[in-house]
Amino acid sequence: MPSAGRSRVPTEALVWDALGRVTDPEYPVSIVDLGLVYGVAVRDGVAEVRMTLTSIGCPAIDMIAEDVRAVVAGVPGVREARVDVVWSPAWTKERITDEGRRLLALHGVVD
Repeated sequence: MPSAGRSRVPTEALVWDALGRVTDPEYPVSIVDLGLVYGVAVRDGVAEVRMTLTSIGCPAIDMIAEDVRAVVAGVPGVREARVDVVWSPAWTKERITDEGRRLLALHGVVD
């Protein structure tokens, strides 16, 4: 436990760990394992997440962005969480991690 009066400094690694708890609403696979997160930056207590979705027409854009904001805001030391949804570069299935592929296969989703 941190000592009294000592603040915790958020790190990119802590934010990435938190993002691993945000799952796609359609499959129980994290947005990290789906390759949707393009980058994380943390500066002066502000955490910024640059991410995409599998398609521009994704009906869950707002829900996923809010889930990301909420989980990142919960990282000790983060005073503001920002989400930048981008469409370039476009997401491709090649961005899915090995763990993501394994989990998708368990749910019957195959390449």
